Amino acid sequence: MEPSTLATDRGISWRSILLGLALIIVNTYWVTVVEVRWYTLDGTCLPLFITPVFILFVLCMLNLGLLRLAPRWALNRVELTIIYVMMVISCVLSGHDMLQNLFGSISHPYFFATPENEYQRLFFRYLPKFLLVRDKAALTDFYNGNVNPWTSGLWLAWVLPLALWGIFLCVLFAMMLAATTLLRRAWTQNEKLVFPLIQLPVAMTAGAEGRGIFQARALWWGFAVAAGITLFNGMHVLYPQLPYLAAVKQYDIAPMFSSPPWNAIGYTPISMYPFAIGIAFFIPLDLSFSCWFFFVASKLFQVVGRVNGWDAPSNAGFPFFPEQAAGAWIGLGMVTLFGARHYLKNAWLQVVGRAGEDEPGERRDYRIAMAVLAFGLVFLVLWSFLLNIKWWVAVIFFGIYLLLSITITRVRAELGTPHEIYYVNPHDILTKVFGTQAIGPQSLTSMATMYWFNRCMRCHPMPNMMESFKMAEYAKLNYRRMIAVIALTLVFGMFVAYWANLQVTYEAGASAKAIGYKWWLGTESYGGRLQTLLQNPVPPPVSIEPGYTGGAWYRHLHFELTKVLYMLGGLVLVFAMKGARAASVAWPFHPAGYALAVSFAMNYFWFAFFISWAIKSLIVRYGGMKFHNQAVPFFLGLILGDYVMGSIWAIIGPVLGVQTYKIFI
Repeated sequence: MEPSTLATDRGISWRSILLGLALIIVNTYWVTVVEVRWYTLDGTCLPLFITPVFILFVLCMLNLGLLRLAPRWALNRVELTIIYVMMVISCVLSGHDMLQNLFGSISHPYFFATPENEYQRLFFRYLPKFLLVRDKAALTDFYNGNVNPWTSGLWLAWVLPLALWGIFLCVLFAMMLAATTLLRRAWTQNEKLVFPLIQLPVAMTAGAEGRGIFQARALWWGFAVAAGITLFNGMHVLYPQLPYLAAVKQYDIAPMFSSPPWNAIGYTPISMYPFAIGIAFFIPLDLSFSCWFFFVASKLFQVVGRVNGWDAPSNAGFPFFPEQAAGAWIGLGMVTLFGARHYLKNAWLQVVGRAGEDEPGERRDYRIAMAVLAFGLVFLVLWSFLLNIKWWVAVIFFGIYLLLSITITRVRAELGTPHEIYYVNPHDILTKVFGTQAIGPQSLTSMATMYWFNRCMRCHPMPNMMESFKMAEYAKLNYRRMIAVIALTLVFGMFVAYWANLQVTYEAGASAKAIGYKWWLGTESYGGRLQTLLQNPVPPPVSIEPGYTGGAWYRHLHFELTKVLYMLGGLVLVFAMKGARAASVAWPFHPAGYALAVSFAMNYFWFAFFISWAIKSLIVRYGGMKFHNQAVPFFLGLILGDYVMGSIWAIIGPVLGVQTYKIFI
């Protein structure tokens, strides 16, 4: 499904913007209620967000009715695309790994400090106090709940920290938007990446104009199958005496392998999420194969380690998946930038006037983008200075974060897979490579205050920005207008997300009724990581043995290279597989599959990917592309049916005041 034209400029109507702004409030509040208060939907943990698809589905159904009854009031494809993008960007802000995490981080240290955990002794003097909430009354009511923050004035304690973090995020988002603008043409037009995750919303926006996907019977068959399964399991949650399809959601098969050495595989869930089977159908076969293959291979690696004694207590950390994942994702980022080197060089030549424009106005866009990136880098330098982070730590920290941002965006654009890289973040990479002494307690503490936005990166802004540009092409909308829409949504959505989190959490209580509140994010940032690192420092890979006084220093070196070598091994494997793919089209393994399999992203989805890969392989082999194209609506229906029924349960739960079935986790 490719856009028919690339340079058409259709206007944006005011009604689509106003409707989008109104729905941002609805969507943000809904996401906050179901994820923070009730924890009945993990919709922003998935690469394709749930609530925007549901809202788009409702709008499309209403639109089809308007086309018959009052055609002049019906929304066109551009308007539906704009509204959908605004919903997606609002989810980026209000979602599981963004501003929800921020509230868990900035409220934690001064409320949970006790003599037992020694927060005050260990790191209070290093905390950037202006970025945290310190008012004891505001924090007590925040965690206890049953308070209106707006009439009691408690919200005032949050103004300065939220304003400063808001400025930081706006600059960071502007840099991502600039980088996306630079890479847009290379990935959407030159390489024509497939963007698997936008196939459903693109088909829906086209179908809402009275043609296409909603007329396909296969769509509704897939919809019925997925919605039926979700309805069936949802009824079991409300009425436990009813049966339940257990294998749909994380059925652990580890108990079947209870004898050594097979018991080394540990927790191994199989799941048959309908939406995951549907999404995986649009992923290239080599990647879907690589994802499940490398996950299985990682489990076999653990078995081999048990046989050979590699998992002995003396080799703590085996099989070192966090280190492998860090090396693999950094390797993917390096490969991505190397592959774009000629395009980026041409963009720079356009900026300095030494190359012609490929399309009108491109030189100006590139100049603005590079100016924004330059301003952003200066801001990050000042921000690091404000937080007293060592200059080289700040360079590596933000360098890794921005590299991972580009890498995730590339993986999403080319492959469309989940990217829950829990093991891969700048904080962990720095401590493993350099040790804690070199970094110092001040920089460790300052990095801990920023752990909230780089922990897992599931609702990362940059991939959604790039997908928005691609959707603009399908809708025949100039990408410059989409930039304005994204910028407006980011600013407005941030204020709405701030309001929703304060409203919901003060009303329910972060430690009282808010089941999904991110209290553990603060604990993980300051207790599980920072406290542990300060009390038990991590040695550098190479150090001088204690007691060394001089002479023959090389005989007194102490090596802790295991983790670094596994990290380098992950990087080398990515380079090797990339080279093999370039040398032979028959090479079956995709390096991104390896990176995803060892970084927690595939733990929930590997079996669903296996099912989808097997079905798609049989269809392509025995039915050809014609049969494949006929099957596309059915798999779109699997995603849509699961999302719609899951969203309905997420409405029923808060209305009835009960926990309902979640389609994920």
